[in-house]
Amino acid sequence: MPTTTLSPRGTTARSTTIALKLLMAVTGLVFVGYLLLHMYGNLKALQGEEAFNSYAEHLRTFGEPMLPYGGLLWIVRVVLLLSIVGHAYAAYTLWSRAGSARRTKYAAVKTAATSQWMRWGGTFLLVFIVWHLLHFTIVKISPNADKQGVDVTANPYKLVVASFEVWWMLLIYIAAMVALFMHLMHGVYSAQQTLGWTSSPKAHARARTIGLVVAALIVVGFLIPPLSIAFGLID
Repeated sequence: MPTTTLSPRGTTARSTTIALKLLMAVTGLVFVGYLLLHMYGNLKALQGEEAFNSYAEHLRTFGEPMLPYGGLLWIVRVVLLLSIVGHAYAAYTLWSRAGSARRTKYAAVKTAATSQWMRWGGTFLLVFIVWHLLHFTIVKISPNADKQGVDVTANPYKLVVASFEVWWMLLIYIAAMVALFMHLMHGVYSAQQTLGWTSSPKAHARARTIGLVVAALIVVGFLIPPLSIAFGLID
């Protein structure tokens, strides 16, 4: 019986695909870690202005004098920027190759639907991240016409409260959280699959459960502060 061998081109393509999937998995897990820490910080808003602003300031002074003021934040920003670039590159490259693979009709439809959601949901999240950084970090914009000026934009707590008192800001944030939930649920599962943690039916089921739990935990945690502001529980 003749044996089937992969051509050098096929071997290279397969190796590249594996490398891209690993890059996507590792950078995705970096984001999950960051999101958990960010969620923890956001929940400080429930403790009031002093607790929230103290936490924000602590992030800037963390590691002094070994690190300069804001040094930790810049390290985090650089890591996140590199992760975003790597994750987006891997994602769009893999998606562009997905259509060439032969699958059954059912699998093709199911995979295409998931791929489309991850692609457009991920693109929406990327746009949201840019806006989020401009809004709270780089420019510091208050979309609330009744709450403007340095007293608001220079005060992290007041800026958060002013922002989520605006209905359309709340809706954008909720939409982003829905997209994040779907992205995390599938992404966390896929990362475990890529890393070889789904080798048995039990491990496969566990990976899906972990994806669901992580996604729900992060999204609910992120939604609590803005919804509390919207309903007047935080002012």
